[in-house]
Amino acid sequence: MANVVVVGSQWGDEGKGKIVDWLSAQADIVVRFQGGHNAGHTLVIDGQVFKLSLLPSGVVRPGKLSVLGNGVVIDPQALVEEIDRLAKQGVKVTPENLRIAENAPLILPLHRELDALRESSHAGRIGTTRRGIGPAYEDKVGRRAIRLMDLADLDTLHAKIDRLLAHHNALRRGFGLPEFEAKAIYDELAAIAPRVLPFMDSVWSLLDGKRREGKRILFEGAQGALLDVDHGTYPYVTSSNTVAAQAATGCGLGPAAVDYVLGICKAYTTRVGEGPFPTEQNNEIGHRIGDRGREFGTVTGRRRRCGWFDAVLVRQSCRTSGIHGLALTKLDILDGFEQIKVCIGYRLDGREIDYLPAGEGAQARVEPIYETIEGWQESTAGARSWADLPAQAIKYVRRIEELVGCPVALLSTSPEREDTILVQNPFEL
Repeated sequence: MANVVVVGSQWGDEGKGKIVDWLSAQADIVVRFQGGHNAGHTLVIDGQVFKLSLLPSGVVRPGKLSVLGNGVVIDPQALVEEIDRLAKQGVKVTPENLRIAENAPLILPLHRELDALRESSHAGRIGTTRRGIGPAYEDKVGRRAIRLMDLADLDTLHAKIDRLLAHHNALRRGFGLPEFEAKAIYDELAAIAPRVLPFMDSVWSLLDGKRREGKRILFEGAQGALLDVDHGTYPYVTSSNTVAAQAATGCGLGPAAVDYVLGICKAYTTRVGEGPFPTEQNNEIGHRIGDRGREFGTVTGRRRRCGWFDAVLVRQSCRTSGIHGLALTKLDILDGFEQIKVCIGYRLDGREIDYLPAGEGAQARVEPIYETIEGWQESTAGARSWADLPAQAIKYVRRIEELVGCPVALLSTSPEREDTILVQNPFEL
């Protein structure tokens, strides 16, 4: 009986929501361990579309416990709005099926405003969602964050808000803006507290107990490994660790709790926002992939940048996250291409390399080395077994396995939950 971590192995948007939802049928608990409501998961279940930003994908599954760990930054207003939106779709989120770490930091309006101010500045723009994620993580490591547990002790909240504003009002003065009033922040938090406090729990203890009972835990990451604040395309990254090791830190369990890491990747590559993208196709091919794949952000609606599959990057993600198997998604989007290219290496300043360098300048200069693979004209959409796939599509999948050095455990051929080919069950290893 295994506990499984699901992480993105590219720049996010790989289709983790569907895969987590598919796997959650075998899990007892689904845990989000990093990120905030800048992440987006779209689930299609019996034709009904669910768009989640903060809540774990397992929340749409009856009888499953969903958990938001301490590694997640939580906008309480966005949380309540998402819960209410799901209720209108027939999904009830209650304290019985959702628990939130008491020590999870909160995103406040001042975080969102600071994020937007920086993104509006040409010098500070990196392509964030302007939802306050980065500034909230800054306050966490700066030891001035307001955490969920603080809403349960309103008598001490005033002093904590004053400590927070000593930093933020100094920043606002630098922007030439009026200072925030402590009372307005206090009143907003006091008003939202009754809606969110019923979900509060000592998550590390809860999960430790469930693990000792033999419950299966599915850890759900947000974004992708290439957006990791340490191992991604810095500074064009998110503000948290997105690699698999964060699953333990982000909920309070030790690393021994993780048995299997599943990396999600598309059969091609996409990216949202600024930053390097070696295989980007800013041309007819990229537009064709984007249109067929409906490559628009779940959270922002922004059109995603599209390009060929980059085996160098996915191989690197497999190493930094300790990925045991891949879930390859959106194979059907490549149906009908006469030729498909795969990046197998880079050229940097006249020499060939087999990794993405850490330096911002070097990342911008790398040039992809491509291998051309024959495409297929038959449809793979909705395939549920290897026998349903064209021979050339199978060759493409096998070549990806060879180049990445990691087996494909799952193959997704449409957004529908059941259109999934199982090769290796992560829970049974």
